[in-house]
Amino acid sequence: MSAKDQAHALPENSGIYMMKDASDTVIYVGKAKNLRRRVSSYFLSGRDAKTSALVSKIDHIDYIITGNEYEALVLENNLIKKYNPHYNILLKDGKSYPMIKITKEDFPRVFKTRRILPDGADYFGPFSQGKQLETYLELIRAGYHLRLCHGDLRKRQSPCLYYHIHKCLGPCIGGVTSEEYCEEVKEIREFLSGNDQKSLIRLREEMMRDARELRFEEAAKKRELLKSLETVIAEQAVQDATGESRDYAAVEMRGPLCTVAIMQIRSGSLVGRALYRAETMGDETETLLSFLIQYYSDGDSLPNELYVSHEIDTELLTRYFREELHMSLYIAFPKEGKHYRILRMAEVNASEDVEKRMCALDNTPALERLRELLGIEKVPLHIEGFDIAHLAGKYTVASLIVFKNGNPSVKDYRRFNIKSLDGKIDDFESMREAVTRRYTRLVNEKREIPDLILIDGGKGQVHAAVDMLEIIGLENVPVVGLAERNEELVFPDDRPNLVLDRADSALRVLIAVRDECHRFATSANQRMRSRDASFALLESIEGVGKARSRKIMEACGSVEGILELDGPALAKKCSIPLDVAERIIHKLTL
Repeated sequence: MSAKDQAHALPENSGIYMMKDASDTVIYVGKAKNLRRRVSSYFLSGRDAKTSALVSKIDHIDYIITGNEYEALVLENNLIKKYNPHYNILLKDGKSYPMIKITKEDFPRVFKTRRILPDGADYFGPFSQGKQLETYLELIRAGYHLRLCHGDLRKRQSPCLYYHIHKCLGPCIGGVTSEEYCEEVKEIREFLSGNDQKSLIRLREEMMRDARELRFEEAAKKRELLKSLETVIAEQAVQDATGESRDYAAVEMRGPLCTVAIMQIRSGSLVGRALYRAETMGDETETLLSFLIQYYSDGDSLPNELYVSHEIDTELLTRYFREELHMSLYIAFPKEGKHYRILRMAEVNASEDVEKRMCALDNTPALERLRELLGIEKVPLHIEGFDIAHLAGKYTVASLIVFKNGNPSVKDYRRFNIKSLDGKIDDFESMREAVTRRYTRLVNEKREIPDLILIDGGKGQVHAAVDMLEIIGLENVPVVGLAERNEELVFPDDRPNLVLDRADSALRVLIAVRDECHRFATSANQRMRSRDASFALLESIEGVGKARSRKIMEACGSVEGILELDGPALAKKCSIPLDVAERIIHKLTL
């Protein structure tokens, strides 16, 4: 029995399903309210190329019936931990930024960590550049005498090597009282928090003394330490892991590639960022839900509030936290306001990461297959794609995206605000304008012409593009359309539309171009609407009119850019009165 037949034979109960390959290895675990309906959906003919390609790896399907969807959720999480399936998102793939931790003990330790725990310790960071953190720790080890042993302090008869080389005060042998030891810790804590300059002054004096005494190598080392520390002090802040705590979780997918970004806010400041990666069969919603269950399953870093980028089943997730972790959590899907703006930053982090991963893929065989399929002379190493997005005829935008060697070249993306429609809805005319503007410029500037142009649409859009290319003198550039209804390839000549197998590597390249084009066009449209809304929001604040709102937006770029500044910095950057700047910050953070 084929995997598809097995799917159709599943019961209509809630439960979990395990997809396995020919070697009986679990490659994906999922949950469902209705097993038959959910699993059968993977095998529908209209599914995207990503799903079809992954489904082709399924040899057979096992399942376990549960009493309800909640039991399925708990079981799914346990099985993901047990089998580590390739196409589920796994926490081991995460990349988080480290912090410096000062433990809450009679004789505290200072060390690097990547997790914030509710243990009363002090956390400093995050450090986006590991070299800065190591510089900090190097100074602490050189200038202070804290213990370097792990875990709880144990009494010893004789001290370790660090005591003998004057790197530790020897609390294990009673060489220092807790009060004396904590005086050094206090100085480190104040220094890390930016509230005390004694260590900087001491380091600068030592550097000058080394230089006077001709110890130039030591002086140069202290100079580099000093520069790094001054930079870090300006950027980092201490957090005590108490009070207000919010997390923001955003998921972004490009084909089978998925990245989840987490941003942690503690006591009003950003203290942690992390990226988690996967190749997955799931969509954004189920992937994000599964990730959050794994991420918070130990209960150590659960915030008071959680804001998510997709409308996941919040009731199910809240129940899991309440019954499994005995903790309550507020979960929301914001569409505007402060939390939406912070969530947008997480989305940008996730989007940039997944695009970098796409660029690392080798698509050479797929491009060769595409050349043969389209009957063109050159392997299409340089593909340009067009899409049109609008909202009821307003904010019409044509997006141009560029793929090189089968991967996105984001720096070459362009947007064209369509000017010729006067409020009308006309995708054909929009396509003519965008193609004309793009390739007239390339010809005039003698820049590289693409090997293939992909149009998101049918015959009408394809012919509109070809007509303009002929006028410009680029009639030999291959053009193909991709009609979304059946993922049909549409040719500009009299060849019939071509329907390929969903797992065909050439089709997957074209779908990747089309999907990226659509995403870019839609995001541009949303940004234009958001920009209008931002102007309106600014102009509602006392002291901000049209001219001043334009000036602020030009200086900061977006509302998110404004929120990265405090009142004095905003006033200076935009040359506006301080009281107006502070009113703006207050209004935007309500």
